[in-house]
Amino acid sequence: MAEDETERLLEKLDIRQKVRLLTGASNWRTYDEPAVGLGPVTMSDGPAGVRGDAWDERQTSLVLPSPTALAASWDEELVRELGGLLAAEARLKGVQVLLAPTLNLHRSPLGGRHFECFSEDPLLTARTGVAFVTGVQEGGVAATAKHFVANDAETDRLHVDVRVDERTLREVYLVPFEAAVDAGVWAVMSAYNKVNGETMSASPLLDRPLKEPRPVDENGPADENGPADGTGALHGGGWGFDGLVVSDWGAVRTLLDSARSGQDLAMPGPESPWAAGLLDAVRAGLIDEARIDDKVRRLLRLARRVGALGRVSEEASSARGPGLTAAGACDRKAEDRRGGWAGRARATPTTRGARVPGDVSLTGLPKHALGEQSPVWPLLAPPTERRALLRRAVAAGTVLLRNEGGLLPLDPARTRRVAVVGPHATAVRIQGGGSAEVFPSSVVTPLEGIEAALREAAGDSDRAAADVTYTPGLPPHTRPRPLDPAWTRDPRNGEPGVLVRLLDAAGTELHAEHRLSGRIVEPARVPGAVTVEIRALVRPTESGSWTLGVGGWGLISLSVDGRTLMTGEFPLDSDDPTRVHVSPPYRCTEAELTEGVEAEVVARRRLDPGTGVATLLAAAPPPGDASAARAAAVAAARAADVAVVVVGTTEESESEGRDRESLALPDGQDALVRAVARANPRTVVLVNSGGPVALPWHRDVPALLLAWFPGQEAGHGLADVLFGAAEPGGRLPTTWALAQEDVPVLGTRPRDGRLPYEEGIHIGHRAWLRAGAEPAYWFGHGLGYTSWEYEGLEAPDTVRGSGEAVDVRVRLRNTGPRKGREVVQVYLARPDTAVDRPVRALAGYAAVEAGPGEEAVATVRLGARALSHWSTERGRWETEAGEFTLLAGSSAQELPLRTTLTVTATGPLTAGPSMESALR
Repeated sequence: MAEDETERLLEKLDIRQKVRLLTGASNWRTYDEPAVGLGPVTMSDGPAGVRGDAWDERQTSLVLPSPTALAASWDEELVRELGGLLAAEARLKGVQVLLAPTLNLHRSPLGGRHFECFSEDPLLTARTGVAFVTGVQEGGVAATAKHFVANDAETDRLHVDVRVDERTLREVYLVPFEAAVDAGVWAVMSAYNKVNGETMSASPLLDRPLKEPRPVDENGPADENGPADGTGALHGGGWGFDGLVVSDWGAVRTLLDSARSGQDLAMPGPESPWAAGLLDAVRAGLIDEARIDDKVRRLLRLARRVGALGRVSEEASSARGPGLTAAGACDRKAEDRRGGWAGRARATPTTRGARVPGDVSLTGLPKHALGEQSPVWPLLAPPTERRALLRRAVAAGTVLLRNEGGLLPLDPARTRRVAVVGPHATAVRIQGGGSAEVFPSSVVTPLEGIEAALREAAGDSDRAAADVTYTPGLPPHTRPRPLDPAWTRDPRNGEPGVLVRLLDAAGTELHAEHRLSGRIVEPARVPGAVTVEIRALVRPTESGSWTLGVGGWGLISLSVDGRTLMTGEFPLDSDDPTRVHVSPPYRCTEAELTEGVEAEVVARRRLDPGTGVATLLAAAPPPGDASAARAAAVAAARAADVAVVVVGTTEESESEGRDRESLALPDGQDALVRAVARANPRTVVLVNSGGPVALPWHRDVPALLLAWFPGQEAGHGLADVLFGAAEPGGRLPTTWALAQEDVPVLGTRPRDGRLPYEEGIHIGHRAWLRAGAEPAYWFGHGLGYTSWEYEGLEAPDTVRGSGEAVDVRVRLRNTGPRKGREVVQVYLARPDTAVDRPVRALAGYAAVEAGPGEEAVATVRLGARALSHWSTERGRWETEAGEFTLLAGSSAQELPLRTTLTVTATGPLTAGPSMESALR
């Protein structure tokens, strides 16, 4: 019914109307089309929060833990619930398409954007991604699987040609995207990069395997066989994706090849090669109008699903859900009439490792019929409920790497003096840098969380709360940071923050507004404006030579108290959108400032065409004394019962738009950890990073926790773990090296424009095993506050190998003092094989919970593809007869149980190409 209506609407549009719809109307919206009742579709970046359609620090958002932290939980029900929370946030902001999740892989630990990706492993990424997609779309908001495909590094990402063989694509990099399609994802984003010579916004991979229908016969999905067709598309059948392919922002850079491909929508707008020339190309017969119709059909289908197509179908009404207007924004009055939270269903965790009952989709997650109440978050759920979920997610993703002598959890009743050390303890990185950034309404720092937990533990007793001291241990950053309202104020109204003015060519003020930060990514758009000015009264916290910086392009100037200190032309040197539009480089100068004496600082930046509008005003205090700072930290640690050191990466060392040059912690943090650990044998280190860092001192500290980028509730969630209110639930989603030179797959820099994936299917733990190298901590590793003994592994003796899923039962016992959760992992090996295979690879996992002394049984399903490989020669999934080894345990290395399983038949999979059994 809905598809018939879509076809009737398509017939009402002429070619000019159709073409107009295929380029964005603005940076974040598509065009409306009143002739068919189509409203604009609003998009927003994700995945750690929903920014909305404006980059404005006054419009705040909830900030979730980073995707690496979500994957570290190995908890799909939690991820699904967080996806539902993001959907509610999106609906509150009138957003219908969330540009997340990122399904690229951690190929090299130097990847600068790993915080936005889930894992090194295709199966873990696929299952986590499916949970994220399901949660978001149950809330009536489209998820977007990105960046399709092989955008696994940032260096030269707009132009790099990734060279990767067909088997590696099928078995590794395409796996999470295929799983998302099987889960019913409504949008896919094409990447900037090329793959095997074809830019992804014009790649034949958008047709096959992405869009081409799955082969079917009368018995269901058929064998995925098929020859190559000479176009660069892969062998084999397609996945049958029926949603919209949206470009990454600015990725459509040509006309004919992209329009002839499976690319559907060019973003942003209103300018693009399609806006400029697509209509003429169709009229000239250079583009088949049937291609245009397919693109528009997919846009209409997406609009119907998210409620932007009016009430043309029952599905649109259902997708919007209660409390939504036709445009998808929050109808607060309607929500209030329903009583907000009361009476609304919400996702709740099921028994860990158990199958979800009822009708299930190909991914193993429950289907929801049209009109049925999905387990979504209500739009106006109390803030305490939302923050509680975020706090729980922090603990769930925190990985305890080391806990010698059972130092953790700390007993607050016996802890009298705590020394908290490190700049990240008060300036915690809650999220990664770049397009995924959002603005939190509040942030709980690790220091604040520790203090609050100890106050709460003291309660109404006569015992005083523990004494908590803080020392940074390092001198202040010498790199400028955007002006902060804590020490700046608007010279016009005196309020904390800055004054932003838009000026015409004569310097006349056209617009002025009060802002809360010196980082203005999107100033107001005012006709006739040619200059952005940021003006602030800066109150220095100490005397000396301060570094002042202005970020932007073109003509830039900076003055202090009316004296010009810097002026110059700074031409655009990059086409990377993040560098141009989000984080332009600083142009710096120095000024002598006096503690407590306000100085008026004024930055101006000319708005040259094609150079973006982002304008930043930043400052850094005088350089400090590193030795004195470290000595103060050592003295505090020596006087304390326990020292908690918080270290991490910086915006300069880990952010979108560039890869990392080193795994080392910046700014002398390694030396700080060593010094504190020598001073206090009860030292706990928290690592605040989005991806792996080198830990040369890890054996010198008794307790080591990975906090990732933990979101706005960082401090509370980490304190829950430190003091035992919650167990550290995380397991490594990526292998951590001891030293950079040990990493078997490291390179992210193209050679002559190409980045060859020479390692093939061997990335992550597979690469470490193949190299025979020993990392600091293996994929899957993570400790809890109890211990487990693995007692038995049961599996069928034989399988036919023709598409059967295999259920493996792992028996284990909680041998520790408290209730706990264990992630049971099953790996597959095939020592005697004619096929290039990993030494072993993750084949399935399930989590169990048990109390002290209790037995638990994990049922781990291995998908049909766990026993198969992709045959490039025959364009299909095949199995190899013979004996496989199953290994079960707690990480890619700790595998105390093993058994054998014999495949009795060789040949193609006959159960079809779906990902169902691969995910559950």
